[in-house]
Amino acid sequence: MISLRNVSKNFGDFQALQEVSLDVALGERVVVCGPSGSGKSTLIRCINRLEAHDSGEIVIDGITLSDKPAKLDRIRCTVGMVFQQFNLFPHLSVMENLCLGPRRVLGLSAQDARARAMKHLERVRIPDQADKLPRQLSGGQQQRVAIARSLCMEPRILLFDEPTSALDPEMISEVLDVMTELADTGMTMIVVTHEMGFARRVADRMVFMDNGEIVEVGAPKDVFTAPKSERFGTFLKKILSH
Repeated sequence: MISLRNVSKNFGDFQALQEVSLDVALGERVVVCGPSGSGKSTLIRCINRLEAHDSGEIVIDGITLSDKPAKLDRIRCTVGMVFQQFNLFPHLSVMENLCLGPRRVLGLSAQDARARAMKHLERVRIPDQADKLPRQLSGGQQQRVAIARSLCMEPRILLFDEPTSALDPEMISEVLDVMTELADTGMTMIVVTHEMGFARRVADRMVFMDNGEIVEVGAPKDVFTAPKSERFGTFLKKILSH
């Protein structure tokens, strides 16, 4: 489903990714963690081509990422993205935010786009918020709208870039509950997060990154009890002590 081979990415003199290789299978749930600046967000932004990698190869659902517009369009229909800061259009209602992509990119009629949007708003348990503007919603509600917006494109893969880090503590669980339900449906997911309870419950594998490299990969039951690398062990102790 997803294959990265020796992927590197530089921002000027800073090397954000260093020869990263990773495979993610269909239906797999992978949690990516690591300290700030370790390359986690850059990794998933390269997967959906929000950032262009400098070297190496990325193959998504059989498509090799390149700058050809047709391939980019196919990738972005296949790969959904949920951002830390929601990235909703503030001047559009919730319903309008959800209908925009299906109408403009997929060519759905207004009626079909609205029906699809309502289906996914029900899925994230906020159909009653359809006509509100984003600023009228709580942070947790806005993030659930963002998840529903991604689902409206019917992606095969969902990427989450620290989806709870901008939320108040009491709102985190409502977003993680929705993500857990999505995982239970068999959605292929790569989640950048420090929510270790979520990782224990949902992840098939955990990926620990540091200094732009993948340091360790393993099943949660293994890495939580006996991480192989000292760096990962130190990181887990700090995270779990909070």
